[in-house]
Amino acid sequence: PPVRNGRRGRPRHRPDKLHADKAYDAEPRRHECRARGIVPRIARRGIESSERLGRHRWVVERTHAWFNRFRRLPVRYERRADIYEAFTSLAASLITLNQIRRFC
Repeated sequence: PPVRNGRRGRPRHRPDKLHADKAYDAEPRRHECRARGIVPRIARRGIESSERLGRHRWVVERTHAWFNRFRRLPVRYERRADIYEAFTSLAASLITLNQIRRFC
């Protein structure tokens, strides 16, 4: 459900689960997640393999790599947020067009 904070605009939603690698395996991190009502899926050091976690992370890292092909996006040169957002939207459009061409 949306989180109500008294501000106008679109309400913020919390994630149901948090996927993280072994670097975040600490009890305070797990406690913080549970206190916010988020189920932590953190691989434990020396006990669990992080292979199952890789299925979710690979999608995100692949998407970051697609955006990093556009030279203006990894290092933000624009001072104005609207120009940076325009370049990001243009990059997303080009990535989508390439995926459509690839599968059709």
